[in-house]
Amino acid sequence: MIKLVSPYPELEIIRGEKILYGKFHAPHLVLSTCRVNGGFREDLLYLANHQACEPKPCPGREHGKCLAVRDPETYHRLVCEYHGLPPEKTALLGTAANMTLAGLAEERFSLPGGEELLVFCAATAGVETNAGRAGDPAQVYEWEGKFEKVGTINILLFVNQELAPCALVRLVKMATEAKTSVLQELHVPSRYSRGLATGTGTDQIGIASRKTGRIPLRGAGKHVKLGELAARAVRRAVREALARQNKLTPETVRYAPKLLERFGLGEEKFFARLKEYLSEPHLTWLYRNRHAVLSDARLIAALLAYLHLIDQKDWGILPEDSAREAFLWQAALLAAALAGKTAGFETFLAELASTRDEIELLLKALALGFRQKWEVPYFK
Repeated sequence: MIKLVSPYPELEIIRGEKILYGKFHAPHLVLSTCRVNGGFREDLLYLANHQACEPKPCPGREHGKCLAVRDPETYHRLVCEYHGLPPEKTALLGTAANMTLAGLAEERFSLPGGEELLVFCAATAGVETNAGRAGDPAQVYEWEGKFEKVGTINILLFVNQELAPCALVRLVKMATEAKTSVLQELHVPSRYSRGLATGTGTDQIGIASRKTGRIPLRGAGKHVKLGELAARAVRRAVREALARQNKLTPETVRYAPKLLERFGLGEEKFFARLKEYLSEPHLTWLYRNRHAVLSDARLIAALLAYLHLIDQKDWGILPEDSAREAFLWQAALLAAALAGKTAGFETFLAELASTRDEIELLLKALALGFRQKWEVPYFK
């Protein structure tokens, strides 16, 4: 086991083989989503996060057969005993994310009388398998204690001041909003719809506040400093975890097939569909240069606008009777951006006018733009 940091004297953050945990040297009030020792607790000594498996399951050891799912009490006891933690004094979150890829963040604020408000966050994050948008079709139901039928974002949040139970609950809300804001900014796709993800189906959280004997803090919303610090710490930690675990950064997102994943057009399927609209040798030429061409800033700007129009139509903001014209104009801009020829906008409009399906229109515009990019007299 390695001590990573001690954010305040009563807390140590420790990492070992597939586990990361906070060790309390003074009483803490803990609120967690853990199936064992979860809810509100005042008697815990450890708040832990544990890697139960790899994100993509081993053949014969599918996630549904995992002991953590089948028998959480036994799983909890065995993990705690293996790592030398007392099971009855530990709240344990589980994930498929790697503990060495966790994001760590700390935020501070000076209080009157030399006191300090400190929030520390340790987050693990993986969104490649079960990221979803709230309200998407569910994959699991629970009945009589069992789940029939895994990526996860796990958040451990520690506060050096005493919080009232209402503030702990409010911090769950703030942490969730902060996590979701990061997913929206990084365009994380739902795996169950064509919407942007708001989390994963197995996200968990644990929050601990040190008991000080002072009047507990009760405010933890957006207008209170505690809420700001918690949200900032969660955002930083989740961003770092996503960058480490999934290589998910603004730079990797700035690529057309990455942005199109939620529409079923990840890189492989994108080029398979593009065969319908872009013939050889242009298709192979584009594929060989895909990262440079499909990460072009002008193209990405036009594509983001096009995808935003799709969202606005899905959400009912853009009326159906106006959507057709809006998509056509934006598709022509998309073709012009890829071609680098604004003077050809009206030509692009005319060539795309007969296409009605919004995804087909998008692919046709990209194919048209790439063909036109090299229609110049000096390149024959």
